[in-house]
Formats: sequence, C-alpha cells, structure tokens
Amino acid sequence: MKKFFKNVKKYYKYAIYSAKAELKSEVADSYLNWLWWIIEPFCFMLIYTFVFGVVFKNNTPHFASFVFIGLTAWDFFNRMINGSVRLIINNRDLVTKVYIPKYILLLSKSFTYLFKMGISLLITFGLMLFQGVTFSWHIILIIPIFIVLYIVSFGIGMILMHFGVTLNDLGNLTNIALRMVFYLSGIFYNINERLSGMLKFTLLRINPIAFCMNELRKTMLQNTLPSFVGLGFWFVIGIFLCIIGIHLIHDNENSYAKVI
Repeated sequence: MKKFFKNVKKYYKYAIYSAKAELKSEVADSYLNWLWWIIEPFCFMLIYTFVFGVVFKNNTPHFASFVFIGLTAWDFFNRMINGSVRLIINNRDLVTKVYIPKYILLLSKSFTYLFKMGISLLITFGLMLFQGVTFSWHIILIIPIFIVLYIVSFGIGMILMHFGVTLNDLGNLTNIALRMVFYLSGIFYNINERLSGMLKFTLLRINPIAFCMNELRKTMLQNTLPSFVGLGFWFVIGIFLCIIGIHLIHDNENSYAKVI
C-alpha cells in the first residue's frame, strides 16, 4: 500500500490532466459542447422516470428524485466497472511505451466519472427543490456514502482491469452481470416496500450499489441517518478489494505489455 500511495502522489497530476483531456475531447466536435454533460443524463433520467412512474404507475413519494438518485449512483458504478475491464488493452500504446502504474489509468478514468456524477447530482438537487423535498443537515452524510461507493468501485475495477488483460470474455460476462445487478438494485422501485424477508436482506446487504442507493435516499429524501454499521462494513470490504487489486497489478504489471 505504501508504494500505491507513493505512485498516486507522483502521478496524480497526470491523472488529472488525462481526465481533463478526455472530457474536452468528448465535446470537441459538438455544437452544444459541455451542455451535453447536462442534457444527456437529464433526458435519460426523465425517460426512466416517465416509463416507471407514469406507465407503471409507481406511487413512491418524490418518485422522480427517487429515480434520479438511483441513476446517479448506478451510472458511476456502471462506468467504473465497465470501463475497467479493457482499460489496459485500450491504452496499449501508453502501456507498451511508457511506464506508468496501471491503476493510475483507472484513477484518471474515475476522475471523469466523478465529474459526470457531480453534474447528475446537481441535476438531482435541482429536481428535489422543484418537487418540494425538504433539505436538512443529513444531506452532508452523502459524502461518506459516496466515499464508500468510490472505494468499492475502484477495488472491483482494479481486479477486473487485471484479469481483463488475459480473459477475452470477461467484458461480455461483466456486461451480463451488470445488467442483472441493474434490475436487482432497486433503481426504479423501493426494495424496502416491494420486497421482504431474506430477499430484501440479501439485496440490501450483499449488493453494494443497492445498499448505497438506499442510504443515499434515506439521507436525501427521508432526512434520516444512514446505516453507519453498513457503511463501515462496505468500507472495510472496499479496502480489502483495493488491496487485492493493488497487489495483483504490482505483481503482474511488467507482464501486461508482453500479453497485449
């Protein structure tokens, strides 16, 4: 871990510069430029809200805000996991010509995903104001929840990034798994209300993204405290996943260039 923090300190400026360059390149040829970062998530969120709120008649209070919170957390998690699988292969030229700790590539990507998540979060706050949601001091507790979400996502991402170099089918398997997790995470329904018993316990305790969504909604919509025990549990799990990922990359990073 000491080597990891040393490398992060050494290469964090590169990670920030790379993230900025990627964000600029995404809108370089667009007439609306940076407005797409607002328009795209807002339109997708509205579509999902209409389908599941109007068509399927979901009566959850402040349902639009409920969905926006879920999609904000899900989009970050989904991007981190999907984007990590072929990250080393997609950066073949950089990996084979210049030495850089491979998790710095994921760190850089995470900065772009955090930026987009921040925009989605601002849109969500605006919608909450529009819907008349009452804000309280509990809102600051979204910070430790997002920290836990980031650490868990980063840990899983590093592990997938390592195995994605040699396992060509890992990307397809990851897509299938994420599609299943998408519908089992309670993005469009309240797990606490729709499910019960062991199934409810399993989805909220074994699925980290479902847990984080539920805790975010508790602090943002219900003005209640999150489960600090649950956050502590997933924080420890996230650190453990990060340690595994770091050791996998440190032990094998010299062989990546040969494989790809």
